[in-house]
Amino acid sequence: MDLETELGISPREVQEVFNQYVKTEALIKHCVATEAIMRALARRLGEDEFLWGVAGLLHDLDFEETKDDPASHTLLAARILEERGVCRPVIEAIKAHNAEALAINRREPLDFALIAAESITGLIVATALVLPEKKLSQVKASSVIKRMKEKAFARNVRREAIRECERLGLSLEEFVQISLTAMQGISERLGL
Repeated sequence: MDLETELGISPREVQEVFNQYVKTEALIKHCVATEAIMRALARRLGEDEFLWGVAGLLHDLDFEETKDDPASHTLLAARILEERGVCRPVIEAIKAHNAEALAINRREPLDFALIAAESITGLIVATALVLPEKKLSQVKASSVIKRMKEKAFARNVRREAIRECERLGLSLEEFVQISLTAMQGISERLGL
């Protein structure tokens, strides 16, 4: 079975739906960073890189429309993706990254990976921005972990969500390194 059949959407359609709903530069960069981390995690864990990448790219598909109503965030995205025939695992993982507001549980590795990946992007970016060079190439995993312990630093980043990486059998240190390396690999796209 090919990836398009398995996922229910072609790479071209993924990009089209992303471009249709995600407009702000900051959100585009967040989603692209999440996609890169998800692809890296899939490689590390022996999972489907395309499927995991799509979940990362599209996880905040409805954020610009639902940002003032956390209880509806991801539900609109789920409907949009269901209408396009996207497979259940991706839709469920996207919903599960807002599990607390929706009163649902994360169950699958894809669910845990997505919440951890999308949460760490902000911490890595914030760590880069406090450096004189403001470049991801200058960030070290140990610095990200150190900053994670500082509750006042990047205050909106949910540290407990990042720790969901441990549900994948990854240590925090390994997860941070995988995430940082993935984001460094697309630093030009991120402007860092």
